[in-house]
Amino acid sequence: MSHQFHSTVLREYDIRGIIGETLSEADAYAIGRGFATLLGRDGGRCVAVGFDGRTSSPVLEEALVRGINDAGLDALRVGLGPTPMLYYAEASIEEVQGGIQITGSHNPANYNGFKMVFRGRPFFGADIQRLGQMAAEGDWASGTGTSTRREILETYVNRLVEGLAGIDPAQLADLRIGWDAGNGAAGPALERLVQKLPGEHHLLFTQVDGTFPNHHPDPTEEKNLADLKALVAAKNLHFGIAFDGDGDRIGAIDGQGRVIWGDQLLMIYAEDLLKMEPGSAIIADVKASRALFDRVSQLGGRPTMWKTGHSLIKSKMKEIGAPLAGEMSGHVFFAHQYYGFDDALYAAIRLIAASARLGRSVTELRGAMPALVNTPELRFQVDESRKFAVIDEVKARLEAAGADVDGIDGVRVSTPDGWWLLRASNTQDVLVARAESDDQAGLDRLMAEVDAQLAASGLERGPQAGH
Repeated sequence: MSHQFHSTVLREYDIRGIIGETLSEADAYAIGRGFATLLGRDGGRCVAVGFDGRTSSPVLEEALVRGINDAGLDALRVGLGPTPMLYYAEASIEEVQGGIQITGSHNPANYNGFKMVFRGRPFFGADIQRLGQMAAEGDWASGTGTSTRREILETYVNRLVEGLAGIDPAQLADLRIGWDAGNGAAGPALERLVQKLPGEHHLLFTQVDGTFPNHHPDPTEEKNLADLKALVAAKNLHFGIAFDGDGDRIGAIDGQGRVIWGDQLLMIYAEDLLKMEPGSAIIADVKASRALFDRVSQLGGRPTMWKTGHSLIKSKMKEIGAPLAGEMSGHVFFAHQYYGFDDALYAAIRLIAASARLGRSVTELRGAMPALVNTPELRFQVDESRKFAVIDEVKARLEAAGADVDGIDGVRVSTPDGWWLLRASNTQDVLVARAESDDQAGLDRLMAEVDAQLAASGLERGPQAGH
């Protein structure tokens, strides 16, 4: 027995496709069987399985579990919940050695996919390609495993609340916070969580609905924060928190409705953490603001720039022992007093804790940040066969011209005006650009440099591609 995946679904960080077109129950079965085969060969016995609120998720979960069982391993089914709840199950339940979450993350409603963890480390890149090779060859173990269900939502929520340990509840009694679950998988956990928190809490869209009737669950796009902004303004709240579809990415706004972007959140977390763990390495991806790296240095930490991608960041954290990392996309990773995986609900708790320990409101913390001018993430279509080649061409030209280039992930070029970035997406046939300066004139000059480099490789920054 063998299986062929559609050419587009086995991606760098996860597995993702369109239900009924590129992703099916047969794929879910093959993923379960292949993953369990690898885990079994490594001495593992049990895989935790969770799923998000998409309409296709329960059917995929059944097929996935069947594949795990047919490879001779046991499945522990933790049910509907955010991706970090599945990560928590894998990290905290003794008999579990691996985990798979069925989730389409922040993609449109007709998408779904899988995020995996293998003995506490991210399962990505070559691991995912290996599942494709094993399926094609029918290189699968055979056996009979068991399937059991376990309710862990309450235990998980109790663990989240531990992020406030040592803070006097009286200090938080007057807090007023808005929350937007976006009809994603974090909703039920959020409802339980706020019941255990001091202060006043106003919730939006906690009912899980895989059609996302209110807005798309991607808090990194400002238009998706409109409902939260309105709530914070109407109720005069201190700040607001939003989640993506599977609860591993956080969005935030302050009491004035200003967005607190991923790198700005990291500045707050870093200030709090470096008081407790002086001199620590703090990791951020190449898209993060120079202001963040400068701030970490000022606070006595070790700023570390790394490649974009939650799996790549988690691996780097383990490698250098960093207690905190984050990405512009809203993935925040705490290894300090937590497990090192990206958990937006825990990141929300740590924001409350940081504000309390630092003695300043979230609005004050946001207001103290330098006012830089930057572009959003600009994406533009490029032929798959050209996307990495273009980056190599740009890098060669810049180095020949003596430019200040960081080549960790694409090219990040520093100039007196600020910096600009051009990198190839690992998951789509697009190039991604971003630039940041002290003023608009500087930003315009930086973007002119980007355009000149693209033109030299026969491209132009035409209509931007969507996510």
